[in-house]
Amino acid sequence: MSERMRRVNEAVREVVSQGVGELKDPRIGFVTVTGVDTSPDLRHARVFVSVLGSESKREKTLAGLAAAHGLLQARLARELRMKRTPQLAFEYDPTVERGVRMTQLIDELAPEPEDE
Repeated sequence: MSERMRRVNEAVREVVSQGVGELKDPRIGFVTVTGVDTSPDLRHARVFVSVLGSESKREKTLAGLAAAHGLLQARLARELRMKRTPQLAFEYDPTVERGVRMTQLIDELAPEPEDE
């Protein structure tokens, strides 16, 4: 990935993160924007999010984010001076969940310290 695309992805991630925090949709739970992958022509951006809660909460949050994509795109257009404003698509990012699960597995396998 070029340095320019890395900067674009980071700028989009930052603006979308701020915008998601200000949304009033009750379907949207605790969301963390973990990354953005913008296409080289700047027409599309996949926004990866981590959602705290159950699978149903995750589905509701993704539906709320999809419904709010127009507001977030308008915010992108206002705050970033880009030739094109990318079309946002939200995807669940399971890496945080996997990391927590791996930590649990390691804790289960690690020997208990002996009390002296």
